[in-house]
Amino acid sequence: MRAAAEWVAAFVRSSGGSAGLADVGGPNPLVVGEIPASSNAAKAPVVLLYGHFDVQPEGDLTLWESPPFAPEMRDGWVYGRGTADDKGNLYLLLKAARLLAEEGMLPVNIRVVCDGEEEIGGDSIVHFIARDERGADACLIFDGAMARRGVPTFVVATRGIAYYHVRVRTGERDLHSGVFGGAALNAIHALAAMLDAVRALPEELRKGAIPPTSEELASWAELDPGAKVLAIQGARPVDDQAADELYLRTCAAPSVDVNGIQGGEPDLQKTVLPVEAHANVSIRLAPGQNAEEIDRVFQRLLRAAAPVGADIEIERWALNSPGRIDPSAPAIRAGLDVFERVVGTRPLLARVGGTLPIIPALEARGIPTILSGFDLPDGNVHSPNERLLAEYLPLGVTAVRETLVALGGLPS
Repeated sequence: MRAAAEWVAAFVRSSGGSAGLADVGGPNPLVVGEIPASSNAAKAPVVLLYGHFDVQPEGDLTLWESPPFAPEMRDGWVYGRGTADDKGNLYLLLKAARLLAEEGMLPVNIRVVCDGEEEIGGDSIVHFIARDERGADACLIFDGAMARRGVPTFVVATRGIAYYHVRVRTGERDLHSGVFGGAALNAIHALAAMLDAVRALPEELRKGAIPPTSEELASWAELDPGAKVLAIQGARPVDDQAADELYLRTCAAPSVDVNGIQGGEPDLQKTVLPVEAHANVSIRLAPGQNAEEIDRVFQRLLRAAAPVGADIEIERWALNSPGRIDPSAPAIRAGLDVFERVVGTRPLLARVGGTLPIIPALEARGIPTILSGFDLPDGNVHSPNERLLAEYLPLGVTAVRETLVALGGLPS
């Protein structure tokens, strides 16, 4: 992480700017830097560039067709962990700013703030934005995806997340299932009952969710059908309505997922009542929901569903709020016009189901944010063989370059 941070800082410095690493209490440092406008910097608008240089773990190496951390070009794609999320997309921002600065054509003051905690729900960037006194007139983030080839998107809302580790203990030791089954508590059963209580998404966990606007619904109608999106990912719908309601469920509603579970002896034929079980469980928070309120409700529901006699420990590992972006802001409209001209198609307005902790922080500061990117639905983000379409590297740089030029016209 520190080596990646140093690389970003060095790139900013070699672009005519200044940059360094800032340890602000999180597990990994922030990169903080700036590149001044080529002329009249005192009056030029300020544009913040954000991206994250941490990536998902590589996972099972046998599933990769080439080493995950040695980028390889194949069939018009650049393969490697982070090519799309988010190193490749971040590079597009940095490269465009560098080119404009080298040519003496940079019309805005660039501020760069990047973190190495996005994939683990870190909040160092959130605290930095909240305490930052300088602010910005606009922010540009490439940590998103196109709807499909040739069809860019601008994100107007992100979901938040609350993530928990749950431990259940039901006695002093594992017991013989023949002797005590049906009479003594089973930790896995207890844990399953607790998880079912929140997986059902009672109304308390849906409170505050803001429905999509008519403009968003119109954009969703232009996206690939849910059945196709699921099929591309090799996924199977959870019920008969899931495909038709894909965008509503993943972008505008909360969802609960058990991310990992452990207990007993699943690999051995061992007839026991397990005395201990663990699970990681998370809830994605819909735009409009209050993270602190949902956190309280979620933990209460888990505890209330535990059987009498079970000892429960709940650790909250992450809590990030959902965020919204006003698509009518001048900076966003300018970006839409630029992308339509450069890419050839006006971006669709979309929500994303993932979490970017910086978005609600920027929203609270009143900084309009263009959140887009050049990943594709078949870019294998968070999966083996992650990839970015090679032809989108120069296209993305051009889109950023022209957007920065357009943002130069904002009042500072």
